[in-house]
Amino acid sequence: MIDDFVFAGHAAVAGGAQRLSVSDCLVDLVPAEPGGDGWFGDLATAAARGETVLTAGVPVEHVERLLADLAAAGWVRGSGGLPDRLGHRPPVPCGRVLGFEPIGFDDGVWHSWACLGGLVDDVRAATGIRPAGNGLIQAEADAREAARWLTASGFGDPKVFFWTPAVVLGAR
Repeated sequence: MIDDFVFAGHAAVAGGAQRLSVSDCLVDLVPAEPGGDGWFGDLATAAARGETVLTAGVPVEHVERLLADLAAAGWVRGSGGLPDRLGHRPPVPCGRVLGFEPIGFDDGVWHSWACLGGLVDDVRAATGIRPAGNGLIQAEADAREAARWLTASGFGDPKVFFWTPAVVLGAR
């Protein structure tokens, strides 16, 4: 399953998070280096900065679409950040899968389906899919269906046109 995902980065979460997410709309993420993409490429650096580290990966088949969205927002390859990581398609490091989170990119910010009012309820009403107590969807197939439905529905932030399920692993 993790083989179908590309490493996107490590999210360093500050203390006190009540839920799991790779979106700083829902948890207090420690910023990566200035000019960075918000997610760390290096586990040791993320671990030194945050109380908890979550690792994110995106499905291989969504990489090109995400790279196009990042380029449209002015993120370029060669900066050492997320576009480079996605472009090189590194594997997701081994770790314990904590769940999956539908995320969408909006001009430099990663939004979770849970941070845009009512989308979790909309997905539940349309598909029956719901998050577990940690805020993540537990089955990959359900996360893929939730992301597919969110993209097709057009609900949510009008600037988020495309949703992808992110695998979230506990790195520390």
